Amino acid sequence: MSDQPSVFASTTPLAARMRPSTMAEVIGQRHLLKPGSPLMSLASPVAQGTKISSASVILWGPPGTGKTTLAQVVARGSGRRFVELSAITAGVKEVREVLDKARNDKDLYGVSTVLFLDEIHRFSKAQQDALLPGVEAGVVVLIAATTENPSFSVISPLLSRSLVLTLESLDDEDIAELIARAVSDARGLAEQVTITETEIAQIVRLALGDARRALTVLESAATSAITARQHKIAKSAKSGKPAKPKITIADIETAADRALLRYDKDGDQHYDVISAFIKSVRGSDADAAIHYLARMIEGGEDPRFIARRLMILAAEDIGLADPQALPLAVSAAEMVAMVGMPEGRIPLAEVTIYLALAPKSNTAYNAINNALNDVRNGVVGGVPNALKSSNFAKAQSQGAGVGYLYPHEDSKAVVAQRYLDDKVLDRRYYLPKEIGHERELAERWPKLREIIRGFKRN
Repeated sequence: MSDQPSVFASTTPLAARMRPSTMAEVIGQRHLLKPGSPLMSLASPVAQGTKISSASVILWGPPGTGKTTLAQVVARGSGRRFVELSAITAGVKEVREVLDKARNDKDLYGVSTVLFLDEIHRFSKAQQDALLPGVEAGVVVLIAATTENPSFSVISPLLSRSLVLTLESLDDEDIAELIARAVSDARGLAEQVTITETEIAQIVRLALGDARRALTVLESAATSAITARQHKIAKSAKSGKPAKPKITIADIETAADRALLRYDKDGDQHYDVISAFIKSVRGSDADAAIHYLARMIEGGEDPRFIARRLMILAAEDIGLADPQALPLAVSAAEMVAMVGMPEGRIPLAEVTIYLALAPKSNTAYNAINNALNDVRNGVVGGVPNALKSSNFAKAQSQGAGVGYLYPHEDSKAVVAQRYLDDKVLDRRYYLPKEIGHERELAERWPKLREIIRGFKRN
C-alpha cells in the first residue's frame, strides 16, 4: 500500500490549517472589512516605536464566524505581538502578567501587543476589571470575542472603551467558497479528494453558517472517503494508480449524522428564539410557532421553561376569548413535568398549535395593568361602607357592612349596588373584544354594568 495521504499526517485540524493569514483571505464579514473600517485600520502596519494606540474592539457573533481569525490577522498585519487568553482557563493573575509584559515591550522596544481574549462573557466582573488599566492606558489593544450580547456580559467601563463589532453567520456562498478552497489548497486537503456541488451543498446545509463546522465535517468526510478507498484497494489487490477518492453524501452523513443546531440556551439565541416563538403564536402562525418550538427542543432548551411561557401566553394573549386555552396550557405543563422528554414534545406541540389557532384577546392583561397603574398613581378612593367587613365587635356601629345587598337574593343574582368610591366609580378597566367566547361577555358586561351602576349616587 502507498504511504498514507497527508490528510492523516497532520495533527492540526483542517479548520486551523485553513485559517487566513491576511485580510484578503478572509471570507465573509464584508461589512467589517471595507477600506477605512476600524478593523482594516487596526490591521494596518504600526511604525516601530509609535506612541499612537488603537481602540480596543469586542467581536460579537455566533461560533465559526472568524473572531479568532480576525484577531490574528490584525496582529500579523499590524506587526503587533499576538497574545491569546481564554476566559475559561485564564484568571486575574494571567491577565496581569500579560499586561506587565506588554508594558515592558512597549516601553523598552516600542512593540505593541494585541491581547485576544476569547469568550470574555465568561470573565467575572473582577477579572474584567483587571483589564481596565491596560486598555485605558493603551498598554494593549484588546480584541475580545463573545457569542453573547456584550451589553449584558461586559462591564460598562470596559464596554465604553471598546468598539463593538457584530459578526454575521457566513452565507451559503461563503461556506461553499471556503469548502472549495480547503479541498484545493496545499494547507488543506491539497486535492487528495474530489467533491461535487451536490456534496458541497450538503455540507453547506449542515454548517448553518459556521465555517469551523463546515471544515470539520469536510475533513471527517474526506477521511472517510480516503479510508474506504484504501480498504477497497487492499481488498482487491489491484495494481496501478487508483482513482482519486470522491466524497459522497454517505461520507458526509457518517461525518455528521445530525446537524448540530446552534442554540445557546444561556445566551442570545435563547432570548431571540423564545421571542420569535411567542410572537408567532400570538400572530396565529402555527407553522412558524412549531418551527421555533422544534429549534428550542433540538437545542436542549428546558421544556418546563417552554411550558411556563405557553401558560403565560394563554392568559395574556388569549384570555377570555377562549377560556379553555389556559387549562390546556397548564395540563401540558403538568404532563411535561411528569413524563419529561422526548415524550413531552407532544403536549408542547399540541398546546402550541391550539394557542396559535385560538382567538386572541389581551383584555384581562390590559385590565389589570390599567388598574395597577391607577393604584400606583393614587387613584384608589375608599371602600364603600356596605362592602367593609362586619366580622368584628362594634363593626355595625361604625357602619361596616350596613346596607349590603346579597346578590343571590335577586332572581338574576345581580343588584344595583355601590362597589367603588366616586373617585374610581367611572373607571373602565375591562373592555371586552367581539371575538371568540369573549363576544358573549362583550354583550353581557354592559348589561350587568348598567344594572350595578343603577343605584342612586349620594
